[in-house]
Amino acid sequence: MASVVNTYARAFADAVMDKRLDPAKTLAEAQQISALVRANAELREVWVAPSIPAEQKRAVLEAIVKRAGISQIVQNFIAVLIDKRRVNFLDEIVAEFAHELNQRLGFAEAEITTTRELSADERSALEADLAKVTGKKIRARYDQDKSILGGAIARVGSTVYDGSVKGQLEKIREQLITSS
Repeated sequence: MASVVNTYARAFADAVMDKRLDPAKTLAEAQQISALVRANAELREVWVAPSIPAEQKRAVLEAIVKRAGISQIVQNFIAVLIDKRRVNFLDEIVAEFAHELNQRLGFAEAEITTTRELSADERSALEADLAKVTGKKIRARYDQDKSILGGAIARVGSTVYDGSVKGQLEKIREQLITSS
């Protein structure tokens, strides 16, 4: 499955970059279709059902695209997934497509956890600090978790930067245990 997802995501990213399309707009449209399929079981069943001809599936896609104002490239991409019976991988392909675009554009994805909602200035400062550390522009998603007590935990790829109060207390506890 991973190779299928990666192959389609890379091919879609290649097409977007080669045609010099707006990556953010294209990604948002792909995510919109993906969310629609995820939320609508009937649509998903139609697009996955082998008994329904591909022409009918594409006609449904065309109606959705016209109503939502989705670009031709996204329509074509979804049509390829329908024709190749890969719609069941749509969520994973779109997520990998986002990751692929971020890599090509020099962005790093960060998952930042704080105890409270941060102001715009605090978010900008935190993202600027992460950009300095990683050497990449940061696209951040924020979560809240009161159990970290204060500070922030940032996950960029497989690296975790723990500046939380809870993390600092854990380090102190480990130092006390090893020193006694």
